[in-house]
Amino acid sequence: MSDHSSKAQQFRALHVPGKPLVLFNVWDAGSAKSVAARGAKAIATGSWSVANANGFADGERVPLTFAIENLRRIVAATSLPVSIDLESGYGDTPNVVGETVRLAIEAGAIGCNLEDSFPATGKLRDMAQNADRIRVARHTADTEKFFINARTDVFFQGAPETHNQQMLKEAVKRACVYADAGADGNFAPGLVDIALISRLAKASPLPLNIMVSGLTPPIRDLAEAGVARVSHGPGPYLVAMKALEEAARAVSS
Repeated sequence: MSDHSSKAQQFRALHVPGKPLVLFNVWDAGSAKSVAARGAKAIATGSWSVANANGFADGERVPLTFAIENLRRIVAATSLPVSIDLESGYGDTPNVVGETVRLAIEAGAIGCNLEDSFPATGKLRDMAQNADRIRVARHTADTEKFFINARTDVFFQGAPETHNQQMLKEAVKRACVYADAGADGNFAPGLVDIALISRLAKASPLPLNIMVSGLTPPIRDLAEAGVARVSHGPGPYLVAMKALEEAARAVSS
């Protein structure tokens, strides 16, 4: 078994409902080394953090060539499995998404996030069309144990107080369709209600990934609800930048 396949298998095995893999998302090789040094089991990038750290806006404004080179440097900086946030796959057509996944694999990634919304508007893609994009990504990665974390932005379509059973049903339906297309994980950012999280974890055919925000329940509660993966998203970058600003302010005053 190659080192890449071994890392991919290791990463896949970390997704255990009730004992979630906790990812403190990074944005460059330096942040990856710092997170790895604190005992992380895997490394994952966050697109918002990568974009903002390099002077771009989020939403695939980071050139793909830049994102892949950044990934390559992160992979070289750590011996841990590395998953990349590929946003919406940098393309509308399935073949373009497949090529994006191929580039990520060549750069050393063992997994990725692929979201089902349009970068420019945040609106949801047609479910069947998005499944076609996942299906080609899966075919591209068939020779690898590459982990496709299918992100659904159902819960980004409204504020947390508007989340309801209808949105939950839509998220479950998408998880089932994406699983049939070859996805390995179900990422539902924006969802913070613990009752809905628990229901989604039980109904999803894929291990559930929840993203930490100011309203997210504690990780122990997420674990009890059956969550298999917890991502910190832009949080680590914001904490680091706040510390930098405070340090700069201290020496400037």
